[in-house]
Amino acid sequence: MKRMASVRKSSNASGTSTKSRKPAASRRRFAVCVRNDGYEASLERNKIYAVLPDDEAERDGDLRVVDESGEDYLFSADRFVAIEVPAAVRASLLKAAQG
Repeated sequence: MKRMASVRKSSNASGTSTKSRKPAASRRRFAVCVRNDGYEASLERNKIYAVLPDDEAERDGDLRVVDESGEDYLFSADRFVAIEVPAAVRASLLKAAQG
């Protein structure tokens, strides 16, 4: 995972943190990490992560997730499987993601 200050990113680089940007909870989605090779300190396999909206990243095949550092970064989408969660679980995950 490479941090970049530039708004534009290459196809395999990670973006900068946007912790101060609060996306609408209604657009929040969740995904399970199924592959963390090379990012063992940042991602836990089989853990549910909040996916933040980032249309540009998704067009490039990436997802913006809140990782183990508590900040959001871009990771390749093939590391995750999107899931639907019940409302009660969604509320609990969103509360946990806000720290």
